[in-house]
Amino acid sequence: MSVWMGLVSFAAVAGLLTLVPGVDTALVLRAAIVRGSHHAFATALGVGTGVLVWGAAAACGLSVLLTTSHLAYTVLRIAGAVYLVWLGVKTLVTLWRGQGSTADAEDGDGDASGGLLRAWARGAATNLLNPKIGVFYIAMLPQFIPPEAPHLAMGVALAVVHDIEGMLWFSVLIFGVQFTRTWIARPSVKRAMEAVTGSVLLAFGVKLALSETP
Repeated sequence: MSVWMGLVSFAAVAGLLTLVPGVDTALVLRAAIVRGSHHAFATALGVGTGVLVWGAAAACGLSVLLTTSHLAYTVLRIAGAVYLVWLGVKTLVTLWRGQGSTADAEDGDGDASGGLLRAWARGAATNLLNPKIGVFYIAMLPQFIPPEAPHLAMGVALAVVHDIEGMLWFSVLIFGVQFTRTWIARPSVKRAMEAVTGSVLLAFGVKLALSETP
């Protein structure tokens, strides 16, 4: 397999994975609905950063710990589950208390740059704390790395391909939200969508906590 064929083949597999709704999609949609396109793109970039880290780790063999060490997998799984449950519960509790926008409460002083940085960190943390991503990369990447190719460079290149596909898909979702902004901006609709995304994050957290094996 040539480097080019490896990239193209992986693009097809990663493209299918990108289109499957998951916690990253829920997080980006939540940011787009609650805070707007800037925060949504910052969240998407955070997710992409996590993907790059997983790609580099898989290429270097670091993420193999997730498949060989039950303890390492369990620790990361529980940490990720707690984080997702915390995000979901925080969203739902804020709505139940009638404190307005969940994102406003999260951003505190309303500083734009600080809010974008927090959005990026939220996306990165959510992706990095999901051991399922690490298992996917350690299982799939070696199949698309030619023997003669530098493993780290090729692993990062494959992750970049996944990132590009992810950003294209997230862009479609974000601009779709912006296209229906007038309808979504209604307080009742906005609160309903926040409730849905909060519930989805909570459900993903519980599902991750209950999943025993990679």
